[in-house]
This record gives sequence, structure tokens and C-alpha cells, in this order.
Amino acid sequence: MVLNGRKTHYRAYNYILFCLLLKMGRARLLVSDFVISFMWTWSGVLVKELVCKYMGLCNEPLGEILKTGLNIINMFIFAFLGKITNGGASNPTTILAGAVSGGVANFLYCIGARIPAQVLGSIVGVKHIIHTIPEVGRGPRLNIDIHKGALTEGLLTFTIVIISLGLAIKVRESFFMKTWISSLSKLTLHILGSDLTGGCMNPASVMGWAYARGDHITKEHILVYWLAPIEATILAVWTFKLLVKPAKEDKADSKSKTD
Repeated sequence: MVLNGRKTHYRAYNYILFCLLLKMGRARLLVSDFVISFMWTWSGVLVKELVCKYMGLCNEPLGEILKTGLNIINMFIFAFLGKITNGGASNPTTILAGAVSGGVANFLYCIGARIPAQVLGSIVGVKHIIHTIPEVGRGPRLNIDIHKGALTEGLLTFTIVIISLGLAIKVRESFFMKTWISSLSKLTLHILGSDLTGGCMNPASVMGWAYARGDHITKEHILVYWLAPIEATILAVWTFKLLVKPAKEDKADSKSKTD
């Protein structure tokens, strides 16, 4: 009886400790999302300011090359930050792709806590940018009609999510190669959509600028920069699951063939 009582107390203690560690880990992840989103809004502005204002190379070939190189370095830095924070991110579509594949609790945690933390970080970041550099501009805007804009953002997001999911499986071990391919893909897609919708593929970042302009609750913003990327992310995850077999199934098929 004494041993059974000790085992019960030991299990209860382990369960309580596990719950506390889980809550601490989730709280730390929310802080990471907020800080990384704040830094992400600043990073793009600082690259433009450095090349255009301080180097005087705006709209010149050398300036575009410098911006591309700095943006790639920037993406490597944020990929490293995501690694050391165990998943901290600035883009809702990034965490949503993983949450769709996970359980209900993880999905609700992503929707109800992590995405709001990213949005808040972007809003605070943009607010500080405008206060510090008033001439910086007002962020991406929709330059085509609402339906074409939603289709554009949806296709861009669908493509980058498919690429990211493929890299997570095929280039899992190589941080450099995975980040290199992902960075070039994001930059290419951003350039393709920059004149149409801004080529953002990041609802939280766009929300920061839209909130500063006061048009964050308009139909155009919600449909183009939120609903389209979210639906494209879910569709990309489902499509990827249909087209690509998990690694365990591939191993099982290869074993059955050899047998």
C-alpha cells in the first residue's frame, strides 16, 4: 500500500512538472513570436534605408543586387533565430502549416495565441518605425482588383508552403541548403507579386502596416491578405499530404519489396 501511494504521488508530481514546463515553453514561444515579428518589420525597412538613403543606390542595378544579398542574409538570420527559439516565427502561414498537421490543441494554440502575438509584434514594430522614420512609407498596397489580388496572394502562399514542406522532408539535415533554397524562393515570389499585391505572403506583417494606415478591417485587406493566404496554406498542406508519402510509409514499402 505504501509503495502504491508513493508511485501515485510520484506520477502526480511528474504530471504537474510536465504541465508547468509545457506552459513555460509555450509562454516563451509567444514571446519569441512577438520579438521576431517586431524585428522582421524593422529588418526590411533598414535594408531599404541602407541601400537607398545612405548609399544612394535606389532603383539602380547595383542597389537591387545589394538589396537581394542583404535580404538573403536577413532570412538566414531569422531562420537561425527560429532554430534557437525552438520554432519562433514572424509569419502566421509558417506555424499554421504545422498546426494543420498537428492535433486540435496545437491548432487552437496557434490560432488563439501565436498568431495574435505575431500580429501584435508587427503592429508595435510598424508603430516604432513610423515614429522613428516618418518618411519610410506606408507598407504594401493592393494595386489590382480584389479578386485578382486574392488569387495572387493565394498562389504565392501556396507555392512557398509547398516548397517549405518539401524542404522539411528532403533537406531536413542541412540548415544552410534548406535556408538558401527557401530564401531564393521567397525572394523570387516576392518580386513576382511586388507590383500587384506587394508579394507579402505574411498576413501579420501586412496587418502591422494596415493598422497604421487605418484600413486593417476593410474587405480588401481581410480577403486578400488574410483569407487567401490562410486558405492557400491549408490547401497546400492537404495537397502535399496527398502527393507525398510520409518517410515511414516509404521505408515500409521498400522493406516489403525487398522481402
